[in-house]
Amino acid sequence: MPEINGINVPFIPARGVEELNQTPQRARTTGNAVDFKDVFSEELNKLKFSGHAQTRMVSRDISLDEDQMQRLEQTIDKIEEKQGNNSLIIMDDTAFIVNIPNRTVITLFGKEQIQDNVITNIDSAGFA
Repeated sequence: MPEINGINVPFIPARGVEELNQTPQRARTTGNAVDFKDVFSEELNKLKFSGHAQTRMVSRDISLDEDQMQRLEQTIDKIEEKQGNNSLIIMDDTAFIVNIPNRTVITLFGKEQIQDNVITNIDSAGFA
């Protein structure tokens, strides 16, 4: 009976006992392979919109172009440097409540909704 690492096995492997005794090779990667850690980190650092914020964007007919997204992200970066947590960001005619550590827009208001509202539970504000 063949033996593998001191254990008798009741079969003979198709490629022989010698192959089972070899250390398996790691999967080979190509030069184009991207490290999972890098992809994951990049995804975590992207600006996200909560389901609530997405609903508000649709119901209030608010859309953001590429320039506005960039301005919003730059303002979030500045607030993050100052260790803000939950911030009010005013940009053009829109106000955003953003969870800075998660880079997530929680909700947003158009100028019509801002006039009579009180905004609570924020620790910082920024202007984009």
